[in-house]
Amino acid sequence: MKFKIFSLLLIIPVLVLAKSYLASPIPLPKTYIQDLDPYTCDEDCLKEELAKGYIFSFLAHSPSKLDNKELNEQRLLNLSLFNIGAPISTDKLKIAVIIPYKIIGRYAASTTNSVFAYLLTKNRAFDIKTFNIDTQDRDVLEKTIEEIQNDGFYYAIAPLTKEGVDTVISIDPQINIFFPTVNRDDVNSSSPYLYFGGIDYKAQTAVLLKEAVSPLVIFKDTSTLADRLSAYAKDKYMLKTIDSTGFEQIDPGERKVVTFSIDKSSTNLKDQLSENENIQNGSFLTNTPVVKTGMIMSQLTLYDVNETNVLSTQINYDPLILSMTQFQDRENMIIANSISKNNNIIIETNSLLSNDIVYDWINYATTVGIDYFFNLITNVPREYQLQMLNNQIIYPITLVKPSYARFVTYKSDEQ
Repeated sequence: MKFKIFSLLLIIPVLVLAKSYLASPIPLPKTYIQDLDPYTCDEDCLKEELAKGYIFSFLAHSPSKLDNKELNEQRLLNLSLFNIGAPISTDKLKIAVIIPYKIIGRYAASTTNSVFAYLLTKNRAFDIKTFNIDTQDRDVLEKTIEEIQNDGFYYAIAPLTKEGVDTVISIDPQINIFFPTVNRDDVNSSSPYLYFGGIDYKAQTAVLLKEAVSPLVIFKDTSTLADRLSAYAKDKYMLKTIDSTGFEQIDPGERKVVTFSIDKSSTNLKDQLSENENIQNGSFLTNTPVVKTGMIMSQLTLYDVNETNVLSTQINYDPLILSMTQFQDRENMIIANSISKNNNIIIETNSLLSNDIVYDWINYATTVGIDYFFNLITNVPREYQLQMLNNQIIYPITLVKPSYARFVTYKSDEQ
């Protein structure tokens, strides 16, 4: 795997000399290197980086003296050659990132990049340290939290699963930890130190159901989240009454809910859709990932299902839905989106690191979380003025439609 290491250049004004052969009294600019790799690099790894010519990766992975004499000589030689300065650090702005890298996959790097990109825009010295963990077992998390405290970190970003968060809650740490992956309503926490940034899927579902008509046809995969949201949607829909939005009241006895469970290998929905009078003119709620949702919508067209609309939560707010479906397939689609606040500078800085905070909600939530911590540490006003209620970020919900080439607003709760 090739790591991407970025250097920070301290820009210093250049003095215009009267004669080109006179040396400038201003010292040469220093280059500072920040390690963005979420994985550790041992001695064999360092040797391989040198052999391949990955000099800046090698230097980023060896910020201090090395035990291996030859490697340390190479380190000192390249530090001098490239005029590398000391790593950026400060006692006031230190952020830890807890990464269960075997569990969260690609987010091992992108979460760290989201934190790094945000802090880059602040023009402040900072120190980010990644604490990689193999599992979310109690002993591993206890040891990691203790190590974080011993290293002088009091703020941490932790993209853990619900199981990992439950374990941290039981440990009851005395450091500030933000979980971008979990909503507070899904766990039982009273700690003032633990903060949550997960999307509220139930709130999104409730907003979507205001657009639903009978029959409500639910497509779900086999995940625990899909099971929970599908059960919630069914119960919520059957209790729906007329409200200020003007929806026609339907007698609960006349409402119908049909649920289809779609596994990963399913590619043909003929048995569910073809000539099925029980689902005609209904609303289709898709609790499925974007590729599976695209397949469902294309087959609604294929089998002449006259859907009133297709409803989806945040999971399908993805530009891939625009490229993998025809417009006629998605014309009646409505998506609940909670990524509504953003900063162009932070977006562009993330782009430099090949990081997405415009559509990727975990990266977005991570950015909102580090922004909240930055405000707590420095008292600098927040970039993302989202309410923190009972230690949970409250996201506005906007209904959008996938148009020809972009998402357009359908309804917004911010109006």
